[in-house]
Amino acid sequence: MITFPNCKINLGLNIVERRSDGYHNLETVFYPINGLNDALEVTVSDAPTPDGYTLYQHGTAIDCDPEKNLVVKTYRLLQQECTLPPIDINLIKHIPSGAGLGGGSADAAFMLKLLNEMFELNLTTEQLEQLATKLGADCPFFIQNHPTFATGIGEIFTPITLSLKDYQIVIIKPPVFVSTKEAFAHIQPKRPAERIVDILQAPIQEWRHRLMNDFEDSIFPQHPEIEAIKRQLYEKGAEYASMSGSGSSVFGIFNPDIKLPQLSLSQECFCYSGRLL
Repeated sequence: MITFPNCKINLGLNIVERRSDGYHNLETVFYPINGLNDALEVTVSDAPTPDGYTLYQHGTAIDCDPEKNLVVKTYRLLQQECTLPPIDINLIKHIPSGAGLGGGSADAAFMLKLLNEMFELNLTTEQLEQLATKLGADCPFFIQNHPTFATGIGEIFTPITLSLKDYQIVIIKPPVFVSTKEAFAHIQPKRPAERIVDILQAPIQEWRHRLMNDFEDSIFPQHPEIEAIKRQLYEKGAEYASMSGSGSSVFGIFNPDIKLPQLSLSQECFCYSGRLL
């Protein structure tokens, strides 16, 4: 069985307070991007290994032990709940890692849904979301995969009505890695003057000056090349541009009727463009 995990972008991201456990409460809107996808295939193994699985990775390299890969962690998690046969996993990575696009989280959530369907486990949507929470804060979002207002540490979800259908999007990831520690290093939590969900009800032309990602204030001074990409997207006519999550990717949303511009980018940049569905 095969499935195609998609990525997401963050529309606005406010760090609202530091918690007593050291984490931060935030608010953001996750919006799914169907078009930039990984590919994930699972088959029952003909030659079982002692690990119970064989992982074949293709596309963008993931430099980690297989047991730390989120699709394998998902398999291990479900093994604790259900009886599963040995499997072969083929994972083709197109969504760049370390980009704030949720590629690994999507792979985990889609692996849960695939195994549930493939082996007729009959887990409900709620049960899948509860399992996904154990894999990562934003993993449950990809179970239902609809525009969602996220609060808490990013794990409390409220579905919202929002459609950017037919708008065009450009996503750029420069060859820059931003660690979580670096992203939070200069953050000063504060309550925003406007709620993100209220801003998103306004025309998209108003988002530029109202819809903010707090991580930009922390990251742009350290990595001006990321800020330069955002600036160029606006210069080329984007209705709205922002860094996604804690970076390092930047996206621009363009009017449905214009021809997407050519950007001046390093050859090392990852670039995706497409129409929102």
